[in-house]
Amino acid sequence: MEERLARLLASYSSTTSKYVLARLEFALKHPRMPAPPLLARPVKATQNPAEIAWDDVERDLDAVRLYLRNINDQRGKRAAYDPPFASLQRAYLELDQYARAVRWLITIEDHRASP
Repeated sequence: MEERLARLLASYSSTTSKYVLARLEFALKHPRMPAPPLLARPVKATQNPAEIAWDDVERDLDAVRLYLRNINDQRGKRAAYDPPFASLQRAYLELDQYARAVRWLITIEDHRASP
């Protein structure tokens, strides 16, 4: 596998850990609210790009995005600063950036592999 893709997958994996912690902190501070969506553990960085089920990862991230949007809409614009919510948003944004970069590299690899 291309080294860039392996590094991106490793970064995505470490950021998933940040999301898991932020998710736990948010759920503990807001026990009456539904917990943020789970994210499947990322793929191993040694996998062949063709074997990566990245569509599943993107679906999970879409669920997180919709959850955050819904919570943000419920809170309103004048809501007080909420550190666990801010952590959750930051972790999601970082994951989304890595996911977009991984998708781009997978697409490039697919184009190189096809005749």
